[in-house]
Amino acid sequence: MKQKPKPKPVSGNDNDVYAVGISAFVTIACAATTAWLLQYTLNSFQDSRAMAGIITDSGLVFDDKNTERQLSQATLAMKATRDIAIAMAFGSTAVLGAIIYRVIKRS
Repeated sequence: MKQKPKPKPVSGNDNDVYAVGISAFVTIACAATTAWLLQYTLNSFQDSRAMAGIITDSGLVFDDKNTERQLSQATLAMKATRDIAIAMAFGSTAVLGAIIYRVIKRS
């Protein structure tokens, strides 16, 4: 009867794996919070009570073209940041999955 090998004791390299795992949890939390905050801000831009301008089907229209341009650019920047945060959350989730797989495989 073949015996199951005993798990290896935790070495310095395994501690690195746990540290990366904790970092992945923190990264996922930060990315998800950032995406949620940006989405909340984008929803506020679409609220008719939040802006003093004319809201049309194509976006916000102001008397001052400079303000209109700045708000349009800010909206695009926040959308891009939200997308990056979501991508970071998915990537960190994949890294965390790989770390969990490695820890379970070593046990």
